[in-house]
Amino acid sequence: MKNILVVNVNWLGDAVFSTPVFKALKDNFPHARVTCLCAPRVKSVLEHCPFIDEIIIIDEKRRHFWPWDKWTLLQELRQRRFDAAFILHRSSTRGLITYLAGIPIRVGYCKTSAWLTHPVKFNDEGIHRSDVYLNVLRAWGLKITDSTSQLRLKEEEVESLNLFLEEKGINAQEKFIVLHTSGNWELKRWPASYFAALIESLTAKYPYKIILSGAHADLEYCRALNEQTGYKAVVVAGETSLGQSLALYKRAIVVVSSDSGPLHLAHSVGANIIGLYGPTRPEITGPKGTGEAYLFFREIACNKTPCYYLACSNNVCMQSIAVQDVTQAIEKFIS
Repeated sequence: MKNILVVNVNWLGDAVFSTPVFKALKDNFPHARVTCLCAPRVKSVLEHCPFIDEIIIIDEKRRHFWPWDKWTLLQELRQRRFDAAFILHRSSTRGLITYLAGIPIRVGYCKTSAWLTHPVKFNDEGIHRSDVYLNVLRAWGLKITDSTSQLRLKEEEVESLNLFLEEKGINAQEKFIVLHTSGNWELKRWPASYFAALIESLTAKYPYKIILSGAHADLEYCRALNEQTGYKAVVVAGETSLGQSLALYKRAIVVVSSDSGPLHLAHSVGANIIGLYGPTRPEITGPKGTGEAYLFFREIACNKTPCYYLACSNNVCMQSIAVQDVTQAIEKFIS
């Protein structure tokens, strides 16, 4: 098998969890060219995966919205003459695209199994998300020897990050701690008052700067949190590219975050992390990277299985993680 297509998933954290698939393909077919078909939102992440040779974008909201636009994509895929497609996405449309592209071997998940030559039964109950994707390869009989998520830094992004931090008053020799305060849904957030107390505790005891990271949408939240602590932190939310963020996490003493894309990005570049888990469970979406990891999770009545009750009024699962416990975990990384 010399020319392989992987039809990937759409979300940042899941895209990170999919990276072991590409390594496994390279391990099994060391001379194969591995191409990834993915949505625009995960392209920048997958560009840092060292086991992907090429990325093809499928943009069903814009560029490939209309059927005739998809036909253009089909023609491109046909011209590539892929030997096989491994479909990690359950979309019937994605499965149909591989079928119409004339790819002879089509293995994976699809709600319409007729589009596949080797449909795989989807099962994610109690299984780590990374293994859900690797099971597509296992179903085809491929050997999996490494299930870690691995992303690589680019030298120019490291240099760019260092220059950016110098502008923020952090020189190249300074150590710092990164706090990622957001989550892709509110239920995953550790309370702002807890983060504030953590910042107060750390700055009172250690000389290291605290950096508040996040997307542009988190900027006001981070500013308000920083104001609450008397401006003891450095806010970079919304100011770093994905590559700069990866370099930021790698350089940090430790990254503290809820179960979110940045937590998994950080761990995948070898950063030390502390994961704060409440409505989600570490055995299903725990970090799979190469850094050191310390995870907090308190099982209470309502999170014995992953909880998606977004209207939860008290968020007791996240509130059950004590500031003192997180502080002590950070101190272990410092020492």
